[in-house]
Amino acid sequence: MIKLATLSISKSARQLLPSTFDRCLGLRRNHTAAQGHGPLHGVKVIDLTRVLAVRSSETGIFRGPFCTQILADYGADVLKIENPKGGDDTRLWRTAAEKKIWKSTQKDISAYFCTINRNKRSMTLNLKQQTGCDVLFRLVKEADVVVDNFVPGKMDELGIGYESLRKFNPLIIHASVSGYGASGPYAKRAGYDAIVAAEAGMLHITGERDGQPTRPGLGMTDMSTGLYLHGAIMAALFSREKTGKGQKIDASLFETQVALLSNVAMSWLNAGEVAQRWGTAHPSIVPYQAFKTKDSYLVFGATNNRQFQVLCKLLGRTDLATDARFADNNSRLKNRKELTATLSEILISKPTTEWMRRLEGSGMPYGPINSIDSVFSHPQTAARRMVQTLPFDALSCGELKLLG
Repeated sequence: MIKLATLSISKSARQLLPSTFDRCLGLRRNHTAAQGHGPLHGVKVIDLTRVLAVRSSETGIFRGPFCTQILADYGADVLKIENPKGGDDTRLWRTAAEKKIWKSTQKDISAYFCTINRNKRSMTLNLKQQTGCDVLFRLVKEADVVVDNFVPGKMDELGIGYESLRKFNPLIIHASVSGYGASGPYAKRAGYDAIVAAEAGMLHITGERDGQPTRPGLGMTDMSTGLYLHGAIMAALFSREKTGKGQKIDASLFETQVALLSNVAMSWLNAGEVAQRWGTAHPSIVPYQAFKTKDSYLVFGATNNRQFQVLCKLLGRTDLATDARFADNNSRLKNRKELTATLSEILISKPTTEWMRRLEGSGMPYGPINSIDSVFSHPQTAARRMVQTLPFDALSCGELKLLG
C-alpha cells in the first residue's frame, strides 16, 4: 500500500517527544509491513536518497530510491526523508498526459515519483539545521539501515556520516551510493546514469554496427546499481545476525557498470579483443538478433547447431543447414554477413504473426519487439500479475496502477 504523506517537522523538531520510530513520526505504519507479509518485516530503513538534480550535494535518480523501494516491497518499514522546500524533485516531474489524471488539489505528486517510492512513508527534515540532525539521530537509534546518495563526504560535512550515526546505534548499516565511489580521483564528481554509462563503456558497445553510440531506453546503470545495493544491504543484515556488528557499504554507478561489462570485459582483459557495437545482434552467436518482417520486427536465435537446423526447416530453407558456410556456429560467425542477408530476405516476406505461428512449439527462442501498449496487453503480463491496482485518492479515478 502506498503511503505518500508528508510531515514537516524541521521547525518543530524540539517539541517532539523522544519515543519510538513510529510515534516520533506521528504516522501510521505501512499496512503491508504491519501485517508481516514480507520477509523484511520489522526492519526499519531511513531513506535519505533523493533526486535534486540542481544541487551538487546529491546525485542520482533511480539508483537509491529504487534500492529502498525493493526493501519496502520485501516488507521493510521505509521512511523517506525529503527536502522541506518542496520535497523530492520527482514529485513535480509530470508528463503532459498526467494533467488529466491528478485531482486539481494535488500539486506535489507525479507518476515518476510513484515509480520509485511505493510502500514508503515520507517526512521532511532539514539536515542543515541541528534540530533536523537531532531528529535524524533519534530515528537512527531505532533504525536498522540508513541509505543515502549524497556525494561522498557531504554527510560527514553535515555531521551525520557513518561515524556519527554509529555512535547512536553501533548496529546501524549505512549504505551509500554515488557516481564513482568514496575513493579515487573521481570520488567528488557528480554521477548520472548516461554519463557513467558512457564513461564505463556501456554506450560504446550499444548501438547499430556502423552507427552512433546509443543510450538504452531506461536508466539501466542506475537501476542495476540499486539492485546491487539492495543485495549488499540484505547481506549486511544477514552478517549482522551472525556477528552482531553493523557496517558501512559503499556502492557506485561506475563500479556497477564496469562489472556489468561481463563477457565483453573478459574478452578484453584476457584476449585483448576490442568490443564493437552489434545493434541487436550477438557478438558470438549467429543468428541471434532482430529481423524486419513484412509488418514489424521479430527477434530469434539459434544458440546451437540443432536449433539452427530446426530454424532452417521452419523457414523452408533446409539447404542452409547443410551449407558448409553455416555448418556450425564458428562458420556462421565467419559468414555472419551472408547468413544475415539471406535470413533478412526470407523474414521480410511474411508478417510477424505468420512467423510466430511457425515458431510456436518449436523450442526456439523467439519473440516480437512489442510496443509498450502491447506489453501491457500481453497475456503473460496478466498471468504473472505484473500490474497491481491500488486505491489512491490523489487520482481523479481513485486508483493507481503500479508495476508488479
